[in-house]
Amino acid sequence: MIQTPPAVPGVREDEIDTPALLIDLDAFEYNLDRMATLLAPTGVKLRAHAKTHKSPVIAKLQMARGAVGQCVQKVAEAEVFAWGGIPDILVSNEIVGASKLARLCALSAIAKTAVCVDDASHIDAIERASAAAGRRMTVLVEIDVGAARCGIAAGPAAAALAERIAASKHLVFGGLQAYQGSAQHRRTVDERQALIGIATEAVRRTVALLGQRGIACPIVGGAGTGTFEIEAASGVYTEVQAGSYIFMDADYAQNLDASGKPVSTFRHALFVLATVMSAAHRGIAVLDAGAKAVAMDSGMPTVWGKPDIRYASVSDEHGKLDIGSESTMPMIGEKLRLVPGHCDPTVDLYDWYVGVRGGRVECLWPVTARGGTA
Repeated sequence: MIQTPPAVPGVREDEIDTPALLIDLDAFEYNLDRMATLLAPTGVKLRAHAKTHKSPVIAKLQMARGAVGQCVQKVAEAEVFAWGGIPDILVSNEIVGASKLARLCALSAIAKTAVCVDDASHIDAIERASAAAGRRMTVLVEIDVGAARCGIAAGPAAAALAERIAASKHLVFGGLQAYQGSAQHRRTVDERQALIGIATEAVRRTVALLGQRGIACPIVGGAGTGTFEIEAASGVYTEVQAGSYIFMDADYAQNLDASGKPVSTFRHALFVLATVMSAAHRGIAVLDAGAKAVAMDSGMPTVWGKPDIRYASVSDEHGKLDIGSESTMPMIGEKLRLVPGHCDPTVDLYDWYVGVRGGRVECLWPVTARGGTA
């Protein structure tokens, strides 16, 4: 069942039903503009990762600022964005299953659609689906650049897959997918640079080998919010796939810059608004936002603007706060903003964004691509 919208435009923030997913529109727009400004002089394009926001509304705002398209992880997400008017979509993942591939090939009739592979069996399956649909699918080879998740070995093994794709009458070789996910949350600049240096060298070797075999590599994609500036400066990557930058979460806020201070490139724009529902015990308050309201996979949320209040423990429907002093004890009914530890799975818990500016609700946007469907 679709959740009832928690507010209507024009009401005050303290009138929003909770828990609710808030976007601070001023901070959000700052982040959109900041990314466009940072990438403009590099010539590297943004293919923003839609698994963060799950919203064609937000995708169009990113593309209005120069993004070339969107990344998704699942066929169902690709469908939502194609039907929502996004013309260029990369499924930055391997897709297995005849029915899913048939859906993806059908989708390519209304949007430029690409998918990743890291095994010859993937290529064979996409080739069959493309032939049956009468389409030519664009296929990227995913290489392992150090994360040891998906991706074939860089170099000859990757080049062999690219040759196989390029030789197919039903497929088009689109380039390389080279995302180093494990580098994104390394806290120091030196750690992040070291890992991306390894990734960049793997990409460079593979692109050179493809060139020797007469195969052009139109796209080299990867990078995330934690490292995109390093990839953009490498001279190797052509697209970055940052997603969380539009919202920023509590975990990314722990990354450090070269001076050892928290990175301040982007602003916190995504919050879960929660209400204090109980204050029966000294030094403790309880919110109506627990594990069903905010993701905990990257740690507890932080309480925005309240350094003396700590989100201490969680249950399904309750979040327990430790209050640092009597003077900061919130009242029953008071609403607090939480900064999620991880924005992507938090967004997936909601049907609606509530856009707030100047203390009032300005807009409601549906979270159209949420849910576990493939």
